[in-house]
Amino acid sequence: MTPVAPYRLPQGGRIDRNRPLSFSLDGKRVGGFHGDTLASAVFASGLRLVGRSFKYHRPRGIVTAGPEEPCALVDVLGPAGREPNRLATTLALQEGLIAESQNRWPSLRFDVGSIGNLAARFLPAGFYYKTFMAPGWAWERLYEPTIRRAAGLGRLATAGAHPAAPAAAAPAETVHDHADVLVIGGGSAGLAAAQRLGLAGARVMLLEQDAALGGGTLLDRRWQAWRVAMIAALAGLENVRRLPRSCVVGAYGHGVYAALETLAPEESARFHGLRERLRIIRASRVLLATGAIERLIAFPGNDLPGVMLAGAALAYLRRYGVAVGARPAYFLNSDEAYQTVFEFHAAGIASAGVIDVRTNSRAADRARALGIRVHSGAVVQGVAGGHSVQRLKFSALAGGHAGVLHADCLLISGGHAPATALASQLGAAQAWQPSIAAYTPVLDPRIGRVAGAARGCYGLAAAALDGAAAAAAMAAELALPAGPVEPAWVLPADPEQTAMEPLWEVRGRGKAFVDLQNDVTAEDVRLAQREGYEHVEHMKRYTTHGMATDQGRIGGLVGSAVLAAARGLPVSEVGLPKFRPYIQPLPFAALAGSEVGRHFKPQRRLPLHDWHEAAGANFVSIGLWLRPLVYGRETGWEAVIKEARAVRRSVGLTDVSSLGKIDVQGPDAARFLDFIYANLYSTLPVGRARYGIMLREDGMLLDDGTCSRLGPEHFLITTTTANSTAVLEHMEFQLQAVCPHLDVLLCDVSDQWAQFALAGPRSREVVAAVVSDLDLSTEAFPFMAAAPATLAGVPGRVFRISFSGERAFELAVPAAHALRVWTALLAAGKAFGIVPYGLDALNTLRIEKGHVTGAEIDGRTSVHDLGLEKMFSTKKDFVGKALALRPALTDPGRKQLVGVKSLDGRPVASGAHLVGGADAKKPGRSQGHVTAMCYSPALEGYIALALLERGRERHGEKLYAANPLRGRHGPVEIVDPCFVDKDGSRMHG
Repeated sequence: MTPVAPYRLPQGGRIDRNRPLSFSLDGKRVGGFHGDTLASAVFASGLRLVGRSFKYHRPRGIVTAGPEEPCALVDVLGPAGREPNRLATTLALQEGLIAESQNRWPSLRFDVGSIGNLAARFLPAGFYYKTFMAPGWAWERLYEPTIRRAAGLGRLATAGAHPAAPAAAAPAETVHDHADVLVIGGGSAGLAAAQRLGLAGARVMLLEQDAALGGGTLLDRRWQAWRVAMIAALAGLENVRRLPRSCVVGAYGHGVYAALETLAPEESARFHGLRERLRIIRASRVLLATGAIERLIAFPGNDLPGVMLAGAALAYLRRYGVAVGARPAYFLNSDEAYQTVFEFHAAGIASAGVIDVRTNSRAADRARALGIRVHSGAVVQGVAGGHSVQRLKFSALAGGHAGVLHADCLLISGGHAPATALASQLGAAQAWQPSIAAYTPVLDPRIGRVAGAARGCYGLAAAALDGAAAAAAMAAELALPAGPVEPAWVLPADPEQTAMEPLWEVRGRGKAFVDLQNDVTAEDVRLAQREGYEHVEHMKRYTTHGMATDQGRIGGLVGSAVLAAARGLPVSEVGLPKFRPYIQPLPFAALAGSEVGRHFKPQRRLPLHDWHEAAGANFVSIGLWLRPLVYGRETGWEAVIKEARAVRRSVGLTDVSSLGKIDVQGPDAARFLDFIYANLYSTLPVGRARYGIMLREDGMLLDDGTCSRLGPEHFLITTTTANSTAVLEHMEFQLQAVCPHLDVLLCDVSDQWAQFALAGPRSREVVAAVVSDLDLSTEAFPFMAAAPATLAGVPGRVFRISFSGERAFELAVPAAHALRVWTALLAAGKAFGIVPYGLDALNTLRIEKGHVTGAEIDGRTSVHDLGLEKMFSTKKDFVGKALALRPALTDPGRKQLVGVKSLDGRPVASGAHLVGGADAKKPGRSQGHVTAMCYSPALEGYIALALLERGRERHGEKLYAANPLRGRHGPVEIVDPCFVDKDGSRMHG
């Protein structure tokens, strides 16, 4: 049975009363209906206290009916885990929903943290800048742990902390969309603009953060027929997409926008539990019809549960059939806010009275005619009550008259401020409009336009016409057909209204809040001004005003007005802080989308992955690639030594298909490569390859690899596996931004070619057995030669390249023919005892030879550090040259590449520090570190490469390799980094 809801009206609202739902809040079972939000169901049940404030732990209730809510944040527990900071005002009610209030202990009604409210005078804004300074030892031991425990609102639960809280997030996905025009906001302005643009033939996306399109028209009975007709008209336009429950959370440059779409429960079930979509939208133009947000008034006690915005109370009444109180009082400054008064009166809810800051108004006269008592020219001086409103004190602005109203809620309105966050992110200027006492955005028309209440054009009819006019102007700018001159609309007239009277603060005894979530008071703002934080951005950071999850949307302008008064300036000269993404809370799960777990990074497989797996390979991830580490099930170094020894003694074959391969073609290809690489390539003959290095713009090494000239205007470069994407991006940037005058084409062909390295003394015989049209003799095909060839009947390429110190060839064939050529090579080498070898053996061979890889090119090393000065051309300019010649990068005292030999027969761990002290407890300072190590079958001992201060002049010196984490401290000798084939005879033979 659904629990009784005493504040639910017998009729009305957009809920389905035939579909009751039950849920729990803090363990209490509560009822609602399909179509409710958690907040509307809570109001209907009579609950008022829903949370505690961040700093003082003061009792807080629901203030708004939308995403601007500062107080009603809850933890939601369910099959998808425990999720904190969900807005009760936007959270769709579901059967069995489990919610818990936040920031309280042990319970919401009795919160120990509320003791902070008693000490509030000692905890003003910025108090943390002046305290926790002494004693020094207390910061890490006491202050920081205490502050961290107090920080935050909700909490995350680990698996098993709650029976309904496993450590898994609800699934989400990322979608990319394109449109001619993105219309943000589905109120009267947005609907009118979308129809006008749709009729003109534009591809339109209409996004509305609410579950239903209509905006303010949802709250006015006169507009229901127009709203239904407009939605039907838009549904008939195939070029217009309507996306409710979709909030644009960020606006970026070049027409890029981010939107969070929250799926309805029924749609989520249809998509296997998918809860959210992060939409990345690219649009030629944007039309901002984001409306206006009602703002609060700062007065003593304005944070008490039951004090809320009048427009929000109207939304709960009209949309959910819920009365937020049985005897409301009103504190208003505009005729627009009286719509709430009239609707509550029509629903039979008695009023405690209206307090209007203005001395007279049309709406006040109408209210009096209905028998509603209106106190004109008055303000609320304070609100009394414990966990809810009980009474309020008011007084006349002119002095003298004062009174008390007994009420169970106070509905306030300080006017409306256009929602400018997205326009601000797009660089719009803020223009002060005295008639509405608010800022309106001035957006560059090349980006888009602002329409309706977001432009300060209040009234539903005025907003609709303004949206249509903005759409017509935009259609003309986009050279779209004009469409109908004027849609056939019959618009209800906007009522005549008396001008609003700006009211920001009523000063008195007690705390008057301008930021309800972060507990920022008007006095905090004045304190910031006295402390010298006079700029609105400085005040924001000093007080944390506007930095909560609501981004100061209902109190931001109020804080600016208080600051302006403290500085003796008009509000128009103070301004608003810069708004930044995201404009409302965005779950990390939505940002991650489907890229979680095994899908966090795509896993790429070599063309021969299945063969390697069948051959018993153990794989390791290098970049995105799975590469064979070692073959066989042997543990330790035995299998690696076996593979490396086979290469040194006879021949071995390894798969290097994951290397980056970039095809460079064009009349200016050689000139471009001269600019990209530190060494020359314009002098490279056709049919030859050259080892090269490229630098970052700061002069540090970016990558190494080979470049082969396949034709006069055709080059092929290889990169390391891990850096292939970075190198391609680097080259494309330089080509587009620095060398746009060069006629060059770049193409990533990494996936198109499989590539194998065949190394060892017998490698020539093996290659000769599968290559039929190429003379492989040293004279005809010397070291660093490159040529097309036919391999096992497959057109491919052969390169005479070695990173092992042995005679070696790299063979490239189209990836589809990889298995055919690989098996042919193994068959040809069977007589010589050929073995496939993995990455560990490849690393062993390169360490023995002294070749560098990513372990040494780690972003911190220079050309001089690694002894590559001979490749640093002085005849040309290239990327990074100027900064590479900085004295600090050529200082002989820098760490330099050296070889390391273990003197005690034990491994030298990668990452170990090279120190001078023999005592493991007093090793002395680090003079360098080990970058890579292996067991060398050629030297029959453990060796390593390292970076050591002044390393090249310290060959023969004895040091110690210290690795305290592994409990190792052993003697080593510093030697030349090239251990094998120092004269190159084996490699060139």
